[in-house]
Amino acid sequence: MKKKFGFHIVKEKKDPTEEIADDIIDELQDSQNPMREMELKIKAHRYRFFRRVVIVAVSVVVVTAGVGLFLKYQTYENVAVTATYENEEADNSNYREYAGGGLKYSRDGIVYLDKKGQEIWNQPCQMKNPIVEVCKGTAAVGDQSGTSILVFQKDGLKGEIKTTSPIQKLVVSEQGIVGVVLKGESTQQIICYDAKGNILVEQNTSLANTGYPLDIAISNNGEALLVSYLSTKGSEAMTKVVCYNFGEAGEEKKDHEVFEKEYENEVVPTVAFLDEKTSVLIGNDMLVFYSGLEDLQQVKKIKIKKEIKSVSYDKSGVALVLKNSGKSGYELRIYNTKGKQILSKDFEGEYGNIKMTGNQVVLYDGNKCMIFDRSGVCKFEGKMETNIIEIFRMTGLNKYMVISAEGLQEVHLVK
Repeated sequence: MKKKFGFHIVKEKKDPTEEIADDIIDELQDSQNPMREMELKIKAHRYRFFRRVVIVAVSVVVVTAGVGLFLKYQTYENVAVTATYENEEADNSNYREYAGGGLKYSRDGIVYLDKKGQEIWNQPCQMKNPIVEVCKGTAAVGDQSGTSILVFQKDGLKGEIKTTSPIQKLVVSEQGIVGVVLKGESTQQIICYDAKGNILVEQNTSLANTGYPLDIAISNNGEALLVSYLSTKGSEAMTKVVCYNFGEAGEEKKDHEVFEKEYENEVVPTVAFLDEKTSVLIGNDMLVFYSGLEDLQQVKKIKIKKEIKSVSYDKSGVALVLKNSGKSGYELRIYNTKGKQILSKDFEGEYGNIKMTGNQVVLYDGNKCMIFDRSGVCKFEGKMETNIIEIFRMTGLNKYMVISAEGLQEVHLVK
């Protein structure tokens, strides 16, 4: 009889320790589920917050850009007078922009008025034909064809200069150094004085030797003097431009002369320093920009093919009003200090005065006024309430100070 064999499956008993470990892991996993949910919620909140911040930031940028473009291209035809400071004295005073306010000057004296028309100081004097030059917070008032010069800063009189010959032209630096052209019987003198009247340098000129001095300009620091001399070469007019340096650079040079350049068949009636290192020559049909106060380097020479009607300049560049040929009207053209043309804009109307102020160009004649920004937008074309002697931009949107014989007005451009 055969034996029967069968299989018996024996299950291995689970180690109690492993069971305990599995239970602990299950409990930990159950306890981590809320933490994971919280982490997901935090991440979702951060995303929503970041998205809202981005949307708000983009909206602000878009709105700001839109408002900026709106204000940039907004034009005006009227003005609102926001304040008036009347001139109580009926006199024949002239005015010049100075230190945020104005210099009021006449044969009898010079008065510094702040932007509210309040008198800061008053200096009596006797001048037959007062002329004024300003460099930032310094002003020089001279008696043209006389021999008296007064030098002022914002707190009042700094010095008085007496010349030996009649004054033709004067310039002043920020430090109070005054350059003058004095008229003699057969020659002219160019002299630089300090504010107290001490002679710093003296240069004799003559038509046969140097030429006739057409214009002078002094650097802000008072170290360099730029002179345009008119002479002849054969039967043609010629201009010689000379730079004198009264600092270390010119000590070893004859007559302190550090630069000389001749321009044949050219008259250069205007020379100017635009900033601490940049100068410009404005000829009858050219502009020449130079850099430096020692050995001047030509930056750019520009040929002007139209007739130059009027010129203005400041630390930002040069503005020209050019007469159109073959059509009516004029062209307003602006160059920056590197000689790059940044604007050409045609306009109609006759304006006898031009002024660069606060990155804008103001054209005015009587009470007529036109204002352009540097991109060519005509911000204003219309009439002021009074005849304009002086006008300049003030702090604030579309605010200007208008000086007239009647006093000072703060005006705001309106539609």
